[in-house]
Amino acid sequence: MEKSTRFAGTVSLVAGGTGALGGAVSRALLAEGGTVIVTYRRQQEFERLVQAAAADAARLEGERIDATDETAVRQLVEAIVARHRRLDALVITVGGYAGGTKLWEDDPQTLDRMLALNLRAAYVLARAVAPVMLGQAGGSIVNVAAKAAVDRPAGAAAYAASKAAALALMDTLAAELAGSGVRVNSVLPSVIDTAANRAAMPQADFTAWPRPEAIARVILFLCSGDAGPIHGAGIPVYGSGRRR
Repeated sequence: MEKSTRFAGTVSLVAGGTGALGGAVSRALLAEGGTVIVTYRRQQEFERLVQAAAADAARLEGERIDATDETAVRQLVEAIVARHRRLDALVITVGGYAGGTKLWEDDPQTLDRMLALNLRAAYVLARAVAPVMLGQAGGSIVNVAAKAAVDRPAGAAAYAASKAAALALMDTLAAELAGSGVRVNSVLPSVIDTAANRAAMPQADFTAWPRPEAIARVILFLCSGDAGPIHGAGIPVYGSGRRR
């Protein structure tokens, strides 16, 4: 089968692009010819991504920054545009999880942490990128929210609230960008089949969890021209049962 070059000539920013899902998105974009800039916090994770990208690593760039830092994010976006003259896609895979505690027993710092990782990062990144995409009359923003944004479980109040707020943020941004050529969508995963989740839930049925690569394919579709009619959507990606 001929290798896809669907993203050849495009420039994508994948925030949190060295994590389990972010890395899958980054590798998939690179494999289809795109130039990818990732934000990361751990140097070892970026080095592993470079190794995994192999020959495609020539189109991979990385910036070690805090995605909740508005100044750092703005400077990064300005540098990307200065270097590449465009920014076609923003994929926000920055996030965190906290759960297992009733609201009245939870540490208030948990709420601050969840809001920073799951809401503020998306807010800061979208604020920096939206004017660029408006200026070029096109682009795609995809935020990774969660099933908990719409189906809120007990024992995860801070997490569910932060993901629901992030979904609302993207819905509002989509309304503001309607008709501009810039599309905004969210994906809503539940438990993803990652090493960390397997270690945390060793008795679970892993075959019922979607792999990062499967969710990455949905995100790439949303970033592509094929998804032109899709705007302001929150798309469930938590699977429908066991993998065959």
